[in-house]
Formats: sequence, structure tokens, C-alpha cells
Amino acid sequence: MKIQVMGTGCKTCKMLYEETKQAASELNLGAEIEYVTDVQKIISMGFLQSPILLVDGKPVLIGGSPSVEEIKQLITKEK
Repeated sequence: MKIQVMGTGCKTCKMLYEETKQAASELNLGAEIEYVTDVQKIISMGFLQSPILLVDGKPVLIGGSPSVEEIKQLITKEK
């Protein structure tokens, strides 16, 4: 499983990345987690709002700041 957090590097984006790492750890996923801050890459993928949470290339969250429990639910929906 590959999980990506995409964002500009703002506080909300960084928080989503940290909470995503925590959620994946609590779920014992052993997933690859990547933090992408390349704005051109984000725009080229068609996203105009951040942060974005992708699971295996599929966006499961665009914008917002969910809790660790909500992130766990988003990730497990995609398993």
C-alpha cells in the first residue's frame, strides 16, 4: 500500500502527514507514506485544493483536517 499526502507544506498539510503516519502505524500497515510538496505536481494532477490524501493513487480526501480515527477509516476503506 502506498499512501501520499500532498500539500504546500502549510501547517494543516504537515499535520495531515503526521497524523497519517500515526494512523498507518496504529493499523500496522507497513505502508509506504510519502509527503509531496511540489505544487506543480499537485496542480498537474488536477488538484486545486490541499491537503490531499491518496491511497494507492486514489484521492480519499481533498481539503480538511481529519482526526487520526477518521484517517484510519479512510485508509481501511481502500484496503
